[in-house]
Amino acid sequence: MDSASPTIAKAHCDDCFTGVKHSGDPVGKTVTIADVPTYVSEPPTAAMASQNGLTKVVLFFADVYGPFFLNNQLLQDYFASQGFFVVGLDYFLGDPVYIHTEEGFDRNAWLDKSHKQAREVTPKWLEEVRKKYGADSKYSAVGYCFGAPFVMDLGATDDIVAAAFAHPAFLNEDQFINLRKPLFLSCAESDFTFSLESRRRAENILAEAKAQYQFQVFSGVQHGFAVRGDPDVPDARWAKEESARGIIAWFARFSA
Repeated sequence: MDSASPTIAKAHCDDCFTGVKHSGDPVGKTVTIADVPTYVSEPPTAAMASQNGLTKVVLFFADVYGPFFLNNQLLQDYFASQGFFVVGLDYFLGDPVYIHTEEGFDRNAWLDKSHKQAREVTPKWLEEVRKKYGADSKYSAVGYCFGAPFVMDLGATDDIVAAAFAHPAFLNEDQFINLRKPLFLSCAESDFTFSLESRRRAENILAEAKAQYQFQVFSGVQHGFAVRGDPDVPDARWAKEESARGIIAWFARFSA
């Protein structure tokens, strides 16, 4: 993140590292793309993911739990069930935060290492994904927390048709100013990293630029709700599921 640009979404908070593990049976598979482990979930039929002869693909940028965490696998499977090929790169390279249960684990050192690593592996991975699914395919990108900056950077290019994030971290004003693609923002009422003040600043920038965007804000939930919300709590379950529905509907709209 460019330190010269004012921060909008802060680095991280305790809610980035907590939550409820869900239950279910993932249906995707693990492949290697550009030497990076990748979770791939496919639509029920290839025809579902074709629009005017072009393939619809979701680039999934996971939170600190990584694309192989069960919750994220199930989320990617849901997107695939709606008619998209979904690819989630493991920019943590087998080192997601949840495997670190040792006493004295240094989150900040892990984040510094992971950011550097992710920035190194992602460009080549994106290049190989485009070769695999076609340069002319309809690509959308979604990011959760740690993954939001990658989506915003793509949203400043013509490499995707639409962008979305939920409870973001590590964002600055320039990433909103430079946005060129439609953006869906899925937000928690209570979020240390993307507070009410930050949301309003982001909206002001988007409105001033006459960007195409949509906000959804859920009461009664906090940072992490879209991935690790407790499905046994009605408000949390509604927010988690409605966030996913909203994001994939946004992508479908711009992939037509």
